[in-house]
Amino acid sequence: MMNFLDSLWQYILVSSPYLLLGFGVSGILHQVLSHDVFKKFISKNKLSDVFMASLFGVPLPLCSCSVIPTAVTLRKSGVSNGATSSFLIATPESGIDSIAMTYSVLDLPMTIIRPVAAFFSAFVAGTLNFFFNHYQLPEEEKEAKKSCCHAGKKEPEKFNLLTALKYGYMELMDDIAGWLSLGLLLGALISVIFPEDFFTSFGANTNRLIILAVGIPLYICASASTPIAASLMMKGLSPGAALILLLVGPATNASNIAVLQKYIGMKGVVINIASIIVISLGLSFAVDYFYNHYWSLSFNLEHFHEHAQNSAWQIGLAVIFIALLVSSLWRSQIKGRILK
Repeated sequence: MMNFLDSLWQYILVSSPYLLLGFGVSGILHQVLSHDVFKKFISKNKLSDVFMASLFGVPLPLCSCSVIPTAVTLRKSGVSNGATSSFLIATPESGIDSIAMTYSVLDLPMTIIRPVAAFFSAFVAGTLNFFFNHYQLPEEEKEAKKSCCHAGKKEPEKFNLLTALKYGYMELMDDIAGWLSLGLLLGALISVIFPEDFFTSFGANTNRLIILAVGIPLYICASASTPIAASLMMKGLSPGAALILLLVGPATNASNIAVLQKYIGMKGVVINIASIIVISLGLSFAVDYFYNHYWSLSFNLEHFHEHAQNSAWQIGLAVIFIALLVSSLWRSQIKGRILK
């Protein structure tokens, strides 16, 4: 029990500064890249829409649950199948918060590879949907176009730092608090109960198939999947196989397929899932090759545990993060059930 609590504390201690920074920047990005601003770049019905949707989706702080209503709104307002698909993949696979979390527990190459891989998988899926998926949204699902005679001019919203921080540290954290807590707990549990060479006995290809089989139907948000991937890597899982978890886990889950097929068609859903599988597998081989021949695998979490002294500011940030996480869990997971 003490080993588990120590491992959990180390995860919280090392990731708190990066997560707090990530949530703050995410709140600012969310306000700067509003729905109307984003829509201007992806509503031209051109292949460039797919590129822009993939590019903007990578840093946006939306999990798989939050991205669905946003993507549906975009699709209903006339955004193409391709751009919608790209947005649906890139956004949950990556985000400022998950990128910060990746750097806190893994290493610089994986921190760079993760958003690049998210962009690439989203762009490929979006391009295939753009050219080969001609699904038409039912008329009743399309947004009613307002008459220019009755539509008043909408004043652009001014940037408000307090609103941005409120979104980052409250609304966004509320969205992922449950999954983030689960990810931290599982990461700590794996580090304690799994033997050091657990995954080396299965072989690299078997590990990839296991991760795919687990990751496709289940959902875990991008930030929550990071400590799990880090712990699995420290037990022998290759970086390439871990990348599959980081890409597939946040982007695919059985519960959202029924919703998505209504807006991009079943063909679009199949293209998305197939693209994620093929791209993640292909990139996993490439990543393992580079780690085996050119890069040295390291873990910021291990270096922190071995060398860092727990300074007052590190403990203070960890306490702030725990307080924010507990309050988010209360608002999003506990309060409603108690007051029913």
